[in-house]
Amino acid sequence: MRTEYKNDVTADPSGFVLLADFVPQIVQEIRYYSTYNFIGERINGYEEPCALLTIEAARALKTVAGEAFVQGYRLKIFDAYRPSCAVKQFVLWGIEDQDVRMKQYFYPDLEKQELFAGGYIAKQSSHSRGSAVDLTLLDMKTGKEVDMGSPFDLFSPISHPDCRDVTDEQYDNRMLLQRLMVRSGFKPLECEWWHFSLENEPYPDTYFSFPVSSEYLRK
Repeated sequence: MRTEYKNDVTADPSGFVLLADFVPQIVQEIRYYSTYNFIGERINGYEEPCALLTIEAARALKTVAGEAFVQGYRLKIFDAYRPSCAVKQFVLWGIEDQDVRMKQYFYPDLEKQELFAGGYIAKQSSHSRGSAVDLTLLDMKTGKEVDMGSPFDLFSPISHPDCRDVTDEQYDNRMLLQRLMVRSGFKPLECEWWHFSLENEPYPDTYFSFPVSSEYLRK
């Protein structure tokens, strides 16, 4: 029986699954487990480089993966469930003016404080509710990421899904990913082509705090 939470923070992972168990063909590059992210260090709460999602979001993403596979693509995941302690680290980093070591790679045209106002970083993230995912497509013929016109986590207007300062092919690639996701019940984010949240998410008012860890799920 599922416990219902309202406007709560909980460490209960009972409604979550390891995404690779549901979608074995996915490729994972969990950026916040690495140092190659906009902060420049591994993010708090990322104990393993694995994607976790609510069961509902994982089932929907399995449908997306099946449709993408038929069209010659695989899904590549950059981030999925994000613990609340990671979001807290993002906020504290935003307050610290001195740390801009990754600016040239991830926010070259913006100041840190603008990242919050622009919607690129949230003080409460939908990722912490467990039904949001950051992803792209891999071309199975080439084994390479599809060209989306900007890389993951480039905080810039060019990363807006509907930005036309990209080539027609890059725009079409973004729209292909968006169509696949929307057909399976996800909604896009207006400022990031890679971000999608499950429309009917099971925990709309709950922010989870347990770590990104396959072992934690099995406890």
